Amino acid sequence: MTPIARKKRAAPKIDVLMQSDLWKATEDVRPVARRAIREAAALLAIPATELAIVLTDDSGVRLLNRAWRGVDAPTNVLSFPTKRAGNDPPLIGDIVLAYETIAGEARAEHKPFAHHVAHLAVHGFLHLLGYDHVRDEDAEVMERVELDVLRRLAIPDPYKRPARTLNLTPDIRHR
Repeated sequence: MTPIARKKRAAPKIDVLMQSDLWKATEDVRPVARRAIREAAALLAIPATELAIVLTDDSGVRLLNRAWRGVDAPTNVLSFPTKRAGNDPPLIGDIVLAYETIAGEARAEHKPFAHHVAHLAVHGFLHLLGYDHVRDEDAEVMERVELDVLRRLAIPDPYKRPARTLNLTPDIRHR
């Protein structure tokens, strides 16, 4: 008996645009972001799509955030879904990543920069697909999908807080 061949889904076409030279100071994150999105697309069995990742800085994201969301501040990732019909594969939108915010968060949370970029690329991709985290129930669903993808990439749970260590050294000043 011959095994049934499964049709392999086409990986998303992902264009990466570098709009800030700050991204050149780190390891090349383009393959990291592409792989993260391809894993998410494979896990969710998404048909062939096309999207762009824009690597910019805080000032670029701040302008977009102010224009599109009315928030005059930078953020780590913004997603701009689009429904452009007639393309093959269909263009689903753009993900915009802000270097300084992402680098600062990675340092503050003691995680590798590449891991944080991968997580935010997946997060932005899920927004392009219609996932949201406004309501708690939706946030839980989105987080579960993110964690499933990150596990496939061997990236630790970004939501898990490190255990607080107890200081068992006696305080000799109060004896």
